[in-house]
Amino acid sequence: MTENDDDEILLRMATEADLEAVVAIERASFQEPPWSWRSFASLLDDPYARFKVACDARAGIVTGYIVTWIIVEDAEIANLAVAPDWRARGVGGRLLDAAVAEAVTSGVRRLHLEVRESNRAAQLLYGSRGFVAVGRRKNYYRSPVEDALLFSRIVRGESGADSQVMGTP
Repeated sequence: MTENDDDEILLRMATEADLEAVVAIERASFQEPPWSWRSFASLLDDPYARFKVACDARAGIVTGYIVTWIIVEDAEIANLAVAPDWRARGVGGRLLDAAVAEAVTSGVRRLHLEVRESNRAAQLLYGSRGFVAVGRRKNYYRSPVEDALLFSRIVRGESGADSQVMGTP
């Protein structure tokens, strides 16, 4: 990331106008049957879903997205992807930081996610934000068959005090 990259990326809630770009990123990112346009569209009005996009502030194009489910004190990052041309430029980290920050302000205690065992880049990103591997789902993914690693991060301690938004809680 260059010194000005943070200024070049805008994070905002997704809109219907973003859906074609989001679906294209989804298809370029995942081997599993990808989420459909309809699946993403249903998130726009879902009170439990936080569906954010990252955009190139200059060109206005969608560069990545994140979907987080927030239900009472638990949250799950259900989907996170970055357009191939924008990977390794800090977009995924910005989206993940935004999801963690929103979890903190929403009173979430623990944030969960799943990741392919072979997706080392994603595992490194999650680890850099304080997520730790807590389990495994055997043969969870189908195309190709692969285990899912379960990651978790405490975002609000027993005392109610917020943990750090970045780094190890």
